[in-house]
Amino acid sequence: MIDFDLLRRRPDVEAPELVAHDATDRLLLATAERALLAHPEHVAVVGDRYGALTLGASTLVGDAELRVHQDALSGELALAANDDALGTGARWRSLPLDPSLVTGARVVLLQLPRGLDALDEIAELVAAHAHPDVVVFAGGRVKHMTRAMNDVLGRHLGDVQADLARQKSRVVTARSPRPASGAPSWPRRERHGDLVVVAHGAAFAGSSIDVGTRALLAALAAEADAPGLAQASYVVDLGCGTGVLGASFALAHPAARVVATDQSSAAVASAAATARANGVAERTEARRDDAGASLPAGSADLVLLNPPFHVGATVHAGIAHKLFDGAARLLRPGGELWCVWNSHLGYRAALERTVGPTRQVSRGPKFTVTVSTRR
Repeated sequence: MIDFDLLRRRPDVEAPELVAHDATDRLLLATAERALLAHPEHVAVVGDRYGALTLGASTLVGDAELRVHQDALSGELALAANDDALGTGARWRSLPLDPSLVTGARVVLLQLPRGLDALDEIAELVAAHAHPDVVVFAGGRVKHMTRAMNDVLGRHLGDVQADLARQKSRVVTARSPRPASGAPSWPRRERHGDLVVVAHGAAFAGSSIDVGTRALLAALAAEADAPGLAQASYVVDLGCGTGVLGASFALAHPAARVVATDQSSAAVASAAATARANGVAERTEARRDDAGASLPAGSADLVLLNPPFHVGATVHAGIAHKLFDGAARLLRPGGELWCVWNSHLGYRAALERTVGPTRQVSRGPKFTVTVSTRR
């Protein structure tokens, strides 16, 4: 078995309180060991965060190639970096959340996602395409697990059993897939006035529009004729989620080209579908990327941003500051960052320091909207 203590999170945010593995990884591998040894050629790994599950499973399946899906691009990069640093010789393919990931799979190792919708999409896919004798080993930290997760698994797999907790982690084992009749239920869509939002299960806020995004949309509409908005021809929706900001801007500004970028594969797929649903796909590119790193520096007239305030299940400002840095790199001199953030976080000083002069557009008890001009 690999030395888990040598794993790192890079290029994701690293801090003493942010770990690259936990007891769930060890418990999943121990619980699934017999199944992995029995079916090494038919294993799918879903939700591996930084490589612990994939690299650990590789020591049990020998030369067999694992099929792996990690929603976050940072997770894929961390897995590769950890494999290189440890020299494990593991073999895996990174795949999207589609039938190629689980077709014929006999064993599925799953780090339980935080959201029930994300779990529902995964379980539906497994039930539809995995081997009839598939066994799903789904693990998580007890404090983040709910009985509703068992219910979601039970909709798609007829036999769901929860094991005893160990080291504050638990594994739920699910068997007997029950494929649904008809077309897949994901992605899902919802109309909000003139805008249609399309969402995969793991996309933040689903097919709704979160309150922070609504605050930023209102501020953009109130100042729609301002030169920084009206004249923007190249716009980046940074950390785009379902692409609500980018699609809304493209609808309101027919001459603008939008790049919607996020490290989440579910978000990028959702943003692309949202652009298609609103007739702006020809002017919108959805790109999976890490804080816009693959886009040219100094190329954007405008960046739109609703940054997360947590890293996984941990409240942490690291991702927001990484996105501020990304926005500063992307903007041309004089370009603008329009940003919404939780008012109590007080990001204005950081925006001033990282991007440039910052003014407050609106402020409420929960959210503040600012515009920062690239110096």
